[in-house]
Amino acid sequence: MTSTTAALSVPAAGKSFESVTIERRDLRANDVRIKIRFAGICHSDIHQARDEWGQAIFPMTPGHEIIGTVEEVGDDVTSHAVGDTVGVGCFVDSCLECEPCRDGEEQFCEKGVVQTYSSEGYDGEVTHGGYSSEVVVRDHFAVKVPDGVDLAATTPLLCAGITTYAPLKRYDVGEGTKVGVIGMGGLGHVAVKIAAALGAEVSVLSRTDAKKDDGLAFGATHYYATEDESVFDDLAGTFDLLVNTVGAAVPLDDFLGLLNRGGTMVNLGAPSENLEVGAFSLLTRRRAVAGSMVGGLPQTQEMLDFCAEHGITATIELIDASEVDQAYDRVVEGDARYRVVIDADTISAS
Repeated sequence: MTSTTAALSVPAAGKSFESVTIERRDLRANDVRIKIRFAGICHSDIHQARDEWGQAIFPMTPGHEIIGTVEEVGDDVTSHAVGDTVGVGCFVDSCLECEPCRDGEEQFCEKGVVQTYSSEGYDGEVTHGGYSSEVVVRDHFAVKVPDGVDLAATTPLLCAGITTYAPLKRYDVGEGTKVGVIGMGGLGHVAVKIAAALGAEVSVLSRTDAKKDDGLAFGATHYYATEDESVFDDLAGTFDLLVNTVGAAVPLDDFLGLLNRGGTMVNLGAPSENLEVGAFSLLTRRRAVAGSMVGGLPQTQEMLDFCAEHGITATIELIDASEVDQAYDRVVEGDARYRVVIDADTISAS
């Protein structure tokens, strides 16, 4: 048995969005049905909708930054109740039995985590994401949204927030840590806010100084335009941690020179091009390159609570469903300030 709901769908790679009706499964015992209020646009949605990673399933309803209201719960659900405000991020199922799942790192599930959209569930069901009016997910994968927050501006934290919070916590960012944030777009501006709230001395490394005022307002102590190549000489050996939020390939060797002894660059973006690094960029001063892919459900809840406590949200533009195609182009062009969120009440079937 299934039900239907209004959604935005891409019929094939690179095509425009269409207003359609999609199916949602009837509730299982451990499911919740959520009326979606807001859905964020992530750059990975664009990669997927344009099949730039080569793994897309069409037709596709993207969206893995979701906030909404619980409408119905399955018979075995005790963690959520009708009327609760909840969030759904990048994943909607995992085995919950393997070592990563038991450690609260469901994103590394050994059976294979089920992504919120363009993914095949364990029963063969293809998932469809948050650009829709309703979604049904396993209760474990819905987190509680703290009271009193701006829901639209909190929505991007379900991806951008946990994607940046996870490495900042993993590398013990706090008082006395010097953090450089490469790029200040949808991910980068949230990284600046969270790193500053953790007590770090934060520097933005952006191509131009066009966003300097914003960067300083978000909590950065310093802002550098990297189109001035002297920056790489002036800041050599400065940072304990570099957080690379750029969705395109950047010259890693140049940026690695900015790390102090034992420093690490964490890559969060997923460009379609390969990232390349020379051996001596790592050997010199014992530097490292790492990757990080969001975080598990316990840490996602921790992040939401931390952001609520510190008054952190994404800085957003709220749009209606008719503006999604244009928003995709603006995100790619770097014109969005800084994250785009869809008002799900404007999504209707044709």
